[in-house]
Amino acid sequence: MFELPSMPNLIISTIVFFIAAWYINRHLDVHAIPKGMTRGILVFVLASLVSWAAGEIVEWAQVKIEGPQAAAKPPEDLSQLLKAAGLAQP
Repeated sequence: MFELPSMPNLIISTIVFFIAAWYINRHLDVHAIPKGMTRGILVFVLASLVSWAAGEIVEWAQVKIEGPQAAAKPPEDLSQLLKAAGLAQP
C-alpha cells in the first residue's frame, strides 16, 4: 500500500533535487553539451533519481532511529466512526 512520505523526506529530497540539478548542469557545461530540451529532460530525470534516493535514505534512517510506525486503521463503517466520536447516529 502507498504511504505518504514524512516531512523530513520531503524537505531533504527537495533540497537535494536542486543541488543535484545544479551540479549536473555544471558537469554538462564543462563537457560542452549544448543546452536544449533533451539536456533539460536529462537533468530533470537524473536530479529526480538522486532526490528519490535521498528520500529513501531519509526514510530508512528514520525507521532505524524511531522504529516502524503503526498504520492507522480506519473504522469499518460510519456507525463505528460516529460511536467513537460520541455522536448520535442519524
